[in-house]
Amino acid sequence: MQQSLVLKQALSWKMNQSLHQSIEILQLSGIELYDYVQKIAEENPLIEDIRPIDQQVLSQFHGDSNAFENMNASKKNMYEQLKENVYMLSISEEIIKEAVLFGIDSLNENGYLDITLEDWAEQCQLSMEEIQQALSYLQSLDPPGIGARNLQECIHLQLKEMDSDYCFLEDLFENNLVLIAEEDIQGLAEIYAITEDEADRLITNMKLCHPNPGKLLEDEEVEYIIPEAVVFKEDDEWRLSFFHWSSPQIQIREDILLADMPKDGADFLKEKKKELEMLDQAIQYRGKTLEQVLRIIVNKQLSFFEEGITALKPLTLQEIADILDLHVSTISRTISHKYLQTDFGILRVKYLLQREARKGEGVARVVVKQYVQEIIADEDQARPLSDEKIRRKLEELYQVYVARRTVMKYREELGIQSSSKRKRRTD
Repeated sequence: MQQSLVLKQALSWKMNQSLHQSIEILQLSGIELYDYVQKIAEENPLIEDIRPIDQQVLSQFHGDSNAFENMNASKKNMYEQLKENVYMLSISEEIIKEAVLFGIDSLNENGYLDITLEDWAEQCQLSMEEIQQALSYLQSLDPPGIGARNLQECIHLQLKEMDSDYCFLEDLFENNLVLIAEEDIQGLAEIYAITEDEADRLITNMKLCHPNPGKLLEDEEVEYIIPEAVVFKEDDEWRLSFFHWSSPQIQIREDILLADMPKDGADFLKEKKKELEMLDQAIQYRGKTLEQVLRIIVNKQLSFFEEGITALKPLTLQEIADILDLHVSTISRTISHKYLQTDFGILRVKYLLQREARKGEGVARVVVKQYVQEIIADEDQARPLSDEKIRRKLEELYQVYVARRTVMKYREELGIQSSSKRKRRTD
């Protein structure tokens, strides 16, 4: 009986260890996976070699066929990393891009903006509206919370990234933070008229927020953004092709396994071989799941690859999870730190997942934001459009039906001032 219990416990531990490893590997990028396997190789004598990718392909990224092992050798500070990321943003106006770079130089070591918007505008000789746009771009950089002007805004920016952007957050920060500290789910739900599940999720997400996001970039090793796959058109069909580095190949030293040795040594190698088998299963699962998820995303967003941002369709983690009959957390881990090479450049996979602007309309929020930006750009500067008039324009031009407060929210997120302030600026 005792022996049976011990056996069950041992099997349970093995299963938990295997599950934990699969979850960890699932959320790694190709380079992170290679580094992960390299560390295991240092402790497992059975690993002879790890072949991540064709050296010819690698040299296209780094110009050095032996560069893979040294990819993460150098380090860069927060300011350098953020400035590199700015050039991945689609900022059409050079003066706005320069303002964003100036804003980065104006951050303190914790990632907070150490300059007022008025001083920022004066230093860059730009209008307040242009600085608001620069601020919006700055605050869109990773990690979420960068460019905040205070702790409240820092947490708010991070909650937006977690889809926990509630309209009552300002009141919560000012009057009821004790509900978060005491994890009072029922009280939070009652005061702000949300479900207890929503209250529980909000409390959990707030506790995940980092008060000093700049510290997350403190002399970090350089992360090279290398895509997992490429989307391209061939014979009038869009195709998805995976690069070899998505699933590193491990070569095992069979000669050691066949060698004569004492029982202790043989048992040790037997255990190490089992570890490699579990590792291989986890890598294969990662590759299979990643391929399934990316194929669904690409097929759902074919119009985007044809036409661009305004053709992005609403698509959520839950929809993909339902199709594959997997938990939503599995899908979230699968797309974490993953990139696609496209005709529009290298994109975060997460970018291709967009929520609806209004339930049932079938229009992604990012698309409506683009429309709002275009409508304001084309307005008569002497007679700027109110949010209500922009709402009507959305209906007339694009058959998009949203509330006026939604227009106001998107306009503010774009860093664009109200019509009265836009008018004063032209007077």
